[in-house]
Amino acid sequence: MLESVSLDQLRAFVAAVETGSFSGAARRLLRTQSAMSEAIAALETHLGVSLFDRGGRYPKLTAEGTALLLDARQVLSAMDVMKARAKGMASGIEAELAIVVDVFFPLQALAGAATEFRREFPATPLRIYVEALGAVVEPVLDGRAAFGIAGSLPLLPAGLRAERLMSVGFAMVASADHPLASWNGIIPHDELARHVQLVLTDRSELTRDREFGVMSASTWRLADLFAKHAFLLSGLGWGGMPVHAVEADLRSGRLVTLSVEGVPPGHALPMSAVYRSAAPPGPAGRWMIDRLQGCSSSLS
Repeated sequence: MLESVSLDQLRAFVAAVETGSFSGAARRLLRTQSAMSEAIAALETHLGVSLFDRGGRYPKLTAEGTALLLDARQVLSAMDVMKARAKGMASGIEAELAIVVDVFFPLQALAGAATEFRREFPATPLRIYVEALGAVVEPVLDGRAAFGIAGSLPLLPAGLRAERLMSVGFAMVASADHPLASWNGIIPHDELARHVQLVLTDRSELTRDREFGVMSASTWRLADLFAKHAFLLSGLGWGGMPVHAVEADLRSGRLVTLSVEGVPPGHALPMSAVYRSAAPPGPAGRWMIDRLQGCSSSLS
């Protein structure tokens, strides 16, 4: 009998609860009171339980009605989402927006844009990947992501278009008690090579076995930026970090900036939105790129 339950019956049930009476539900749904009573009675028959105690002046939810109210609301909410998503798809809006983000990109900027995105495209869910180097563009190339935010990959593969978003401050750092922290002046490469450099693992086939920014023969490779940060604070090596991720540590003295040969002071890493030239982002993706381009330059 459950297959006979209709959305109209569920709407009548929820409206009666929220307005406190069948007559209130009728006014809300622009139906007659008798139609509301019939819809709720039919729902009770299909479910095999009494949803309301009708012994008083106003109908009162039974224990069964209370338990099933959340289910009814979830069904109606899911249907509203489905209709909104279908409407968006009919107008060309993506059913889902998948983005792959460079690990060096400031997530606070992305979160701010996502907050506005939810208001603009409430029926379009976001799927976010966070990667480094070649793993940023692989999901774009194979169609898993509408666009990527790339910064740590020097060269882009053919077939991708890039739009500049912002620049992110980048610095070589080490803990205050690391031997390199006491070096006076610019640290030459031969001295850097004597110490462990902490670098991010490249998990992509696109750039596997290629080195970017590695200056030491002794490297420890970590899977994510949080692990690298923790190892830097523990004095286990030196390495490059986005300035926004270590600002508090630099202010407190837990980490210090290293003057490294070949890395100019105030170095900034350009961040760009990259997507396939043959498959540019749809309206939701285009909105997100434009919004990220408007992020404050204070993040650089």
